[in-house]
Amino acid sequence: MKLATIDRVKTISKEDFKKNYFKPQRPVIIEEFIEDWPAYSKWNLDYMAKIAGDIEVPLYDDRPVDYKDGFNEPHAKMKMSEYVDLLKREPTRYRIFLWNILKEVPELQKDFSFPDFGLRLMKGLPMLFFGGEDSYTFMHYDIDLANIFHFHFHGKKQVILFDQKQNDYLYKIPHSLITREDINFADPDYEKWPALKKANGYIGELEHGQVLYMPEGYWHYMRYLTPGFSMSLRAIARNPKNLSKAIYNIFVMRHFDNMMRRMKGQAWIDNKNEKAIVNTHRRLGIS
Repeated sequence: MKLATIDRVKTISKEDFKKNYFKPQRPVIIEEFIEDWPAYSKWNLDYMAKIAGDIEVPLYDDRPVDYKDGFNEPHAKMKMSEYVDLLKREPTRYRIFLWNILKEVPELQKDFSFPDFGLRLMKGLPMLFFGGEDSYTFMHYDIDLANIFHFHFHGKKQVILFDQKQNDYLYKIPHSLITREDINFADPDYEKWPALKKANGYIGELEHGQVLYMPEGYWHYMRYLTPGFSMSLRAIARNPKNLSKAIYNIFVMRHFDNMMRRMKGQAWIDNKNEKAIVNTHRRLGIS
C-alpha cells in the first residue's frame, strides 16, 4: 500500500475547510479546534466511568462475521465502569461503537457543541467509540457514506483511510461494507493479498482533542495505540452518486444480505469471502 500522511493543520476556518478539504474530498486532522469545549478538559476514561458507570454497554471484538450474528449484535455486555477498569488494567479486543450519547447519557451533550464546518451536521447522531490497547476496527466504510468528523479523547489512535476509487484493490466483500476480515492493514501480507500493493491511501495518528475529517464513503481502519475513545459527528453525503449508494445500502443491500444469511447460513458468508478474492484478482489479472 502507498500511504500518504494525512494533512495536519493547527486550526482552520470554515472557508478554508470547504475549499481545501470538503470540495476536493480530502481528509485532514485539525489539532486545535475544541479547546473551548468542556469535553476537552473533562472527557477521559475516569469521567466516563463516573458519569455512565452503571449503564450496561454493548461490546464487540475482532471475531469474523458469523451468519448467526444479527446486524450490529454485540459479542458481550458489561457495565461501563467495569469496561473502563478492563481498559485500564490490560489490553483487550473489546470495543464499543455507535453508542448514542443522546440516548444513553444526555448530560454529555452539555460538554460539546456542534461546530460550523459549513455542513449541516445530523444533531441526533453523536456517537461514541471506545477501544483497548491494540484493538482495531475492520477496514470498512459507513452505510450512509456520510462526511464524518471524528473527535478523539484520551490516548492515541492510528487511522488508515482509502477513498472509494480504491475498491478494486481492497478485497471488498460483496453485498457488504467491509473488506476481508483476515487482512492485517497495520502490516499486510502482500504475498497473500497482492492487490493491496496497488492501493493508495492515507495514514495518521490522533491524540486527545484532535479531530479527523473523513470525506464521503471513505474506508477506515482504526487501531487504538492506547486505550481511548472518540466521538463522531456526521453530515449527509452531498455527492448524488454517494447519496444514491447510501439509500441502496440502507434500504436494499442490508436487507438482502440479512435474508441470504437466514436462507443459506454460513455458506453465504464463506461464499462472499471467497468471491472477494476471486473478484479482486480477476479484475486485476492476478492468477
